[in-house]
Amino acid sequence: MSKNITYRDMVFDIVKQIPSGKVASYGQISRMIPGCTARMVGYALASLPNDSGIPWQRVINSKGKISPHGAGFGSAMQRALLEQEGIIFNTDNRIDMSIFGWIA
Repeated sequence: MSKNITYRDMVFDIVKQIPSGKVASYGQISRMIPGCTARMVGYALASLPNDSGIPWQRVINSKGKISPHGAGFGSAMQRALLEQEGIIFNTDNRIDMSIFGWIA
């Protein structure tokens, strides 16, 4: 019996490939999946259980910023996790994609 692969499964498989200390944008991931949008990537990641092991924190918006979620708590957690990986935020709370961006 074969499992139908969903766009969510593809999102998760791609996000698992982002190495520690690197980030990718929602749009970057969506362009790797036919028929997928950046918003769909966000929805897929928002559906993850806390103990999934998928490094959701490595996905940010195209401006190099963390997108607000979880009434602010999730955003603070995401920043802390990224900083633990050595990612640096500038004074505008942006990540320099030329330094920390993942090239698939």
